[in-house]
Amino acid sequence: MKRRKFVISAASAIPAITLFPADLSGMTRETARGKIEKRSLGRTGEMLSFIGFGGIVVMNATPDDAFARVRMAIDAGVNYFDVAPSYGDAEIRLGPALEPFRKDVFLACKTTERTKEGARRELEQSLKNMRTGHFDLYQHHAVTTLEDVDTLLGPGGAMETFLEARNEGKIRFIGFSAHSVEAAMALMVRFDFDTILFPFNYATWNAGNFGPQVMARAKEKNMGILALKAMARGPWPEGADRSAYPKCWYEPLISEEDITMGLRFTLSHPVTAAIPPGDEGLFRQALTLGHNLKPLDQSEVISIREKALKGVPLFRS
Repeated sequence: MKRRKFVISAASAIPAITLFPADLSGMTRETARGKIEKRSLGRTGEMLSFIGFGGIVVMNATPDDAFARVRMAIDAGVNYFDVAPSYGDAEIRLGPALEPFRKDVFLACKTTERTKEGARRELEQSLKNMRTGHFDLYQHHAVTTLEDVDTLLGPGGAMETFLEARNEGKIRFIGFSAHSVEAAMALMVRFDFDTILFPFNYATWNAGNFGPQVMARAKEKNMGILALKAMARGPWPEGADRSAYPKCWYEPLISEEDITMGLRFTLSHPVTAAIPPGDEGLFRQALTLGHNLKPLDQSEVISIREKALKGVPLFRS
């Protein structure tokens, strides 16, 4: 069987409903009064807040506003921060705001560069922008196609920079983010990654069969599992007014009830942390609701599945 056909076949082999609700007993979980819950990150030995801070939250912010948003997150117990050079001026804004807290947080960064030279250039610039000597996690960003996988893992590919940088002490752990099932599955077959950052969302899981097969493989490999799009409803309807959420390329969940549902769905899986949308108001809501996110019971699982099947998922397998 050809490699492409094998990956696609493996990606569609597991029906969505069979993997949920999942057992969280394999994760270490810590709670402290007034703080966001922390969970173990795969085999890394790290404990991260189960709500993460996405760098887009400070994109286009003033220095004072950036510091205030970071301080708000720190006070809530957030210790997981994620940024990328593709997020506008987010690195430039987040670096100075996070600098006073750097030693106490887990800082992740990403690159969309697929070659060794390009990845090295972005890594060094990101380190300067973020005013840090190392990243705790460095990730291949938005891997979508098998061609991407071949390039970044092949001769002269970005992985060569990642491995060199790990030896140099400039990165600690190696991960990836992906926006397709086939790319995620292929990456996990071909390299022993520490983490995966992937869209684990109530609608894509139930209505798109997009996610369960990826999570099953990541859990089998004892990877740290990080989630995108937990607070996504789906693609923006045609003609929708997007002006209230300019940082969201998808339609977000906005009511307290829906946000709670989205986060609880994702965090009822063996997910270490979910990163809310880059909109600062939605991030604030996620922090506020983060103290009351209990795992779903079976009746809620069924109800959310029914809700998901009535909508349009952001991604399909």
